Amino acid sequence: MKNIQDIDINGKTVILRCDFNVPLKDGLVDDDSKIVKSLKTINYIIENGGKVVVLSHLGRVKGEEDKRGKSLKVVADYLSTLINKPVVFKSVTRSNSLLEEIKKEPLGSIIMLENTRFEDIPNKLESSNNEALAKYWASLGDIFCLDAFGSAHRSHASTAGIGAFIPSCLGYLMQEELNNLSTLVNAPKRPFTILMGGAKVDDKIKLMENLLPKCDYFLATGGIANSFLKALRFPVGSSLATSDEKIISKLRTFMLEYRNKILLPLDATVGSTYDENYVKYRSIAEIGSNEVIYDIGVKTIAKYKLAIDKSKTIFVNGTCGKYEDTKYANGTMQVFTNLSMSPADIYVGGGDSVSAAKKLGFEGKFKYLSSGGGATLEYLGDGKLEAVEYLKEHANENINA
Repeated sequence: MKNIQDIDINGKTVILRCDFNVPLKDGLVDDDSKIVKSLKTINYIIENGGKVVVLSHLGRVKGEEDKRGKSLKVVADYLSTLINKPVVFKSVTRSNSLLEEIKKEPLGSIIMLENTRFEDIPNKLESSNNEALAKYWASLGDIFCLDAFGSAHRSHASTAGIGAFIPSCLGYLMQEELNNLSTLVNAPKRPFTILMGGAKVDDKIKLMENLLPKCDYFLATGGIANSFLKALRFPVGSSLATSDEKIISKLRTFMLEYRNKILLPLDATVGSTYDENYVKYRSIAEIGSNEVIYDIGVKTIAKYKLAIDKSKTIFVNGTCGKYEDTKYANGTMQVFTNLSMSPADIYVGGGDSVSAAKKLGFEGKFKYLSSGGGATLEYLGDGKLEAVEYLKEHANENINA
């Protein structure tokens, strides 16, 4: 499929799907990595005579109450400070007058619409790739540009559906991600190690099924490690872990099939459900019923270092615990230190792991920081992204390019 630089955008309005699903703190942008990575495409469009209409989602929106604090207005205001020009924010996802309002804005303008996920209330029009919604958004412009790598693993109306009605292309961020991650997909130097954390193993079970055959070592942390330990009947106390018996059975199957690849924690730093100041060191077999695993322990750090030192390619998706709290930051700090000292090619993907790398001082010490989480994992798993495949299949080439 075409890239943005392959299309004549002079005088045209580009519907640009970005991934501005950024963390907020006290109502302000807390990590601007994704916004900064979008600037190359935005600047290219306005510098080459185009007009930009930005679409993005922000957070999970499953009910009316979820809309509070999820407006993209704060992102629009932040973007305007980065590009030193106004960003026209529209507090709607669609309206009877929106097309005319966009037409009135001069070339070189940047217009941002409200959170696309607001269209999921009440009928999930966005996430179900509703044809009427996609056609409406397509009517607002001449060209669709997908530059939201972090959302490209889902065929939503704003990430894919628009491309069935107007010509589509990939922005610079998408191109950069695919170029950098293609090595991981096609020919990683071996041994190839994956470090995977995250809260819910339920969301990653299919990805793990795809990735385990491809890697040489799989280092589990966070809720994923807890779920493996629970499946092996180790006590995990009140720690975050799956309760789905089918998932637990699947994890046991993984442990049998890939027992020489999967590495699990030996020890942990734990907190308590009843005392926020409670911090104890425990071996994995000693976790109490009211204790919560918040970090890996020193024996686990040493165990994982052995795999890191053997590896030539490492992909990191997740942290080793609740690193935002200094009481539980040691595991992530030490593992990231070991990664930074490794001669292996280190790729980091996923919001938490990228934020941790930046906040703990490791930005610039790894080969590549990806803007995607689930998208990166899915691309590694089968070399495809749903939205990109949809755009290829439904390509609308009615353009002079």
